[in-house]
Amino acid sequence: MEHEQIARINELARKSRTLGLNEFEVEEQQRLRAQYLREFRASMEQTLQSVMVEQDDGTYAPLQKKQ
Repeated sequence: MEHEQIARINELARKSRTLGLNEFEVEEQQRLRAQYLREFRASMEQTLQSVMVEQDDGTYAPLQKKQ
């Protein structure tokens, strides 16, 4: 996500707390937040896939997703 988009999310959040948002701004805020969350989750998933856990016998295995 680009710096300008994050700045816009923060700007809308500040405006929401002080003046309130119009219908267009509420939709924009929801869309930007959803995009941010998608990208954050994808990044976190990628990070967790590279984590290796040390086993009792000293070997390393990839982190497994809980079922």
